[in-house]
Amino acid sequence: MEPQKKNFKIITDKKSARVILPNMLTLIGVCIGLTSIRFALDEKFEFAIIAIIFAALIDGLDGRIARLIKGTSKVGKELDSLTDMISFGVAPAFILYFWKLNTLGRFGWLLCLIYVICVALRLARFNVNSNQDPSWRDNFFEGVPSPAGAILVLTPLIVSLSGFNIIELNFDVIVPIFFILTSFLLISKFPSYSFKKIVIPRRTTIFLLFSIVLFFGLLLIYTFNVIAISAIIYLLLLPISFFHYQKLKKHHENDKFQDDDDLEDVL
Repeated sequence: MEPQKKNFKIITDKKSARVILPNMLTLIGVCIGLTSIRFALDEKFEFAIIAIIFAALIDGLDGRIARLIKGTSKVGKELDSLTDMISFGVAPAFILYFWKLNTLGRFGWLLCLIYVICVALRLARFNVNSNQDPSWRDNFFEGVPSPAGAILVLTPLIVSLSGFNIIELNFDVIVPIFFILTSFLLISKFPSYSFKKIVIPRRTTIFLLFSIVLFFGLLLIYTFNVIAISAIIYLLLLPISFFHYQKLKKHHENDKFQDDDDLEDVL
């Protein structure tokens, strides 16, 4: 009589299994951010910027994947903030310090400290405000997000690598200006588009996919030119987002005032 075979099963928590993938992506982002600092130490600034771009892409994917597979967690949220601190705070500061700010002595290092502190404050405020009830304000960030801040602060270096600097630019002046401006935008309450809740009509999906493929194709061929143009477009969008926010705010305040008047009439 043959012995009865026992089937062994590995029992796992489904929630824990779903959490692994987005957290792995987040940790990969940490490695990429630290690797960009290594490239900057070796004065390979092109690879350092490409590493920051990859870190930004991963930062945009991990949260969406976590929500898609229902693998969000408190650990993932905190881990994401720590990753952003390294990839979009510490790494860009070191890249520009090794490229240009080290020639400014102590003032250059002070600018790096200010920028990193502003990124930390920006991430802390985002974590506190992320638990608020949904509203129309969710279409806007309060201040510039840290990935966009990293690209903005790196814009002078990106422009120098793109070949757009036809005229002679004084980067000893331009780089500190971008550091101060970006640091202010990070901690300010300046409204900027979040692009998280954009609704794409089904009939335009094919054009959106084509545009994404075209963008990444151009990014592979004309890497720094495309990044420089994207940074300039984002800068031009900032005043547009400000006026759009003010318009929506005024509209919702008028609606609220009208609702209060109707309530008083009923009473």
